[in-house]
Amino acid sequence: MSSPGFHMTPDEFRSAGHAMIDFIASYWEGLSDRPVLAQVAPGDVLAKLPEGPPDSPEAWGRIVADVDPVVMPGITHWQSPSFFAFFPANASPPAVLGELLSAGLGVNGMLWATSPAATELEIRMLDWVAQMLDLPPAFHHSRSGGAGGGVIQGTASEGTLVSMLAARRRAMNSGSVGGPLVAYTSTQAHSSIVKAAMIAGLAGHPDDRRQVRLIEVDRAFAMDPRRLEAAIETDRAAGATPFYVCATVGTTSSTAIDSVEAIGALSRRHGLWLHVDAAHSGAACICPEFRWMLAGIDAADSLCFNPHKWMLTNFDCDLLWTSDRASLTAALSITPEYLRNKATESGASAAIDFRDWQVPLGRRFRALKLWFVIRSYGVEGLRAFIREHVRLAAEFERWVRADERFEVAAPRTINLVCFRLKGEGEQADARNRALLEAVNSTGRAYLTHTVLPGVGYVLRMCIGGVQTREAHVRAAWDLLGEVAKRV
Repeated sequence: MSSPGFHMTPDEFRSAGHAMIDFIASYWEGLSDRPVLAQVAPGDVLAKLPEGPPDSPEAWGRIVADVDPVVMPGITHWQSPSFFAFFPANASPPAVLGELLSAGLGVNGMLWATSPAATELEIRMLDWVAQMLDLPPAFHHSRSGGAGGGVIQGTASEGTLVSMLAARRRAMNSGSVGGPLVAYTSTQAHSSIVKAAMIAGLAGHPDDRRQVRLIEVDRAFAMDPRRLEAAIETDRAAGATPFYVCATVGTTSSTAIDSVEAIGALSRRHGLWLHVDAAHSGAACICPEFRWMLAGIDAADSLCFNPHKWMLTNFDCDLLWTSDRASLTAALSITPEYLRNKATESGASAAIDFRDWQVPLGRRFRALKLWFVIRSYGVEGLRAFIREHVRLAAEFERWVRADERFEVAAPRTINLVCFRLKGEGEQADARNRALLEAVNSTGRAYLTHTVLPGVGYVLRMCIGGVQTREAHVRAAWDLLGEVAKRV
């Protein structure tokens, strides 16, 4: 290999790169034979790693040889066809190759001037996906007259934080803030909303409710608009300033769908910024039959979803759109002398500096992998991928309903089924907990749980893997039935 202290030569890099691609392809081919959960205890991986770094260069072959014994036992295989936990984090060949090219180019797209292609490709990709979702013109770069547009964030948590900071800026600029700012979301919303409030200085800790309200949900676990309005009116009467509400399209626990239309009407009436968190379920809205979930989106000020969950674009890639670009950039823009340049000062519509749309200064060329994915699969291919998972979830739900031992615990909207062994109280919760632990311990499937109000401990079956087929879903159901006999 390379001489000590020097880089690989181009030929050495080609050889190592080809071998790594072969390794990844073989890994994907053999996923069905691997236990889904990592087969290690805490500290096992650390024990295989030296406590200090090497003083001298090591041969590349020796480094790669350590991947199998050191790394692979500690991998939980998110790409396994039997991974039914959390939401998916899909990696597809076009996306991985796009990530490789991005890493090889090694650009920092903080300014238009630092990589025009990175900026302009991102502009176009956000408009492409906005078209795929049938978003209103206000969210498009090309159709909003410069008032709105989209940007790639790392995660939906970052998108939520950015939206809250933009909302705070708009509220403060309005001149109508007469008391403490208050943000609203549901009890079933993602923890990132409360975390964003903590970062923004609206909450001192996760249970601080002085400026954050968690609104109770209805029987379908969606935010109750009547309770939201009552909370807003109560806060106004107490001298506070309601400024932000986050509606969730596809909650983490059960994929419940908050009514964007009803919450949007309330937001407009009371002057709140409406952010829509569609982190997982937003991908389904590229299919016309699921766009009902975004009904009323024209009343929203921002929306985000993660192609890295269910649209074949590997982590990390969150898309955030806003109809109020001015408030977003005003909340995040700072321009020291060393960032000033002619392109930015020209005011050209394409010369967007996306560093003003996010918390960090630097940014990776994430648009490449999204471009590769959309072109490789086409819109119809992506729709077919999603529709098949929804079909499999409906089939799994049918099996649950047909088995007298089990019950469906929440309405199914797309590809997540919440279910449990029948029963009430702590004893039933204990049986379901034992069922989940026993199934996961086999290594043949991996599911997670949640606790739903009024229901209790619930198992979550999320179907969304790149390699997942009906045979894998049936094998997981058979395993659940087999283990259920014992618990």
